[in-house]
Amino acid sequence: MRGVVLLYILPAVLSISFKLPADGSRCIKEEAHKDVLVVGEFTVENIPSSHEVDIMVKDTKEQTLFSKEKAETGKFAFTLDDYDMFSICFHGKRVDGQGAGRSPPVDDLSVKLAVKRGIEAKSYNDLAKAEKLKPMELELKKLEDLAEAIVSDFAYMKSREKLMRDTNESTNSRVLWFSIFSMAVLLGLALWQVFYLKRFFKAKKLIE
Repeated sequence: MRGVVLLYILPAVLSISFKLPADGSRCIKEEAHKDVLVVGEFTVENIPSSHEVDIMVKDTKEQTLFSKEKAETGKFAFTLDDYDMFSICFHGKRVDGQGAGRSPPVDDLSVKLAVKRGIEAKSYNDLAKAEKLKPMELELKKLEDLAEAIVSDFAYMKSREKLMRDTNESTNSRVLWFSIFSMAVLLGLALWQVFYLKRFFKAKKLIE
């Protein structure tokens, strides 16, 4: 049994809880911009001794960003080389050597997942300690990162708008030339039909 949860409106922080079949899979799909830090933390509860849960994080190119077997709890972090979607999949499986049909059913497992992106994923407390930043300097650093994130988002939106505009213009141009070609073909067929019928009627001596 497999299921996919696809998130179209993406907040900076994703916190979700869901049920995972003990012998099935559940996947969360999300998007991230290029070079934006993505940090996740997960916990799987109520895992019986007869089962294990694996976690796998991949992008659309099937590149593994993070994986862990016997995953009860843990954290992961990664960045993408380009704007892309990534999937976080939890796989429940039986490990006691018995098939699912020969053993009593097991209740669904409870999964808690929190994913942070961008500035929300950064640990500013650790940064302040490492660089010995004062509270005001730390707030300015947060504002600087926020401004960079906003500028990056606007730049991405501008590039997408340009791409869509170029696609629309290219499509309009192709439709125009296709319409002209279609009209020329129809006109040519109409003229050919007129001349053909004229020769046919002359051959039958129906017209002079």
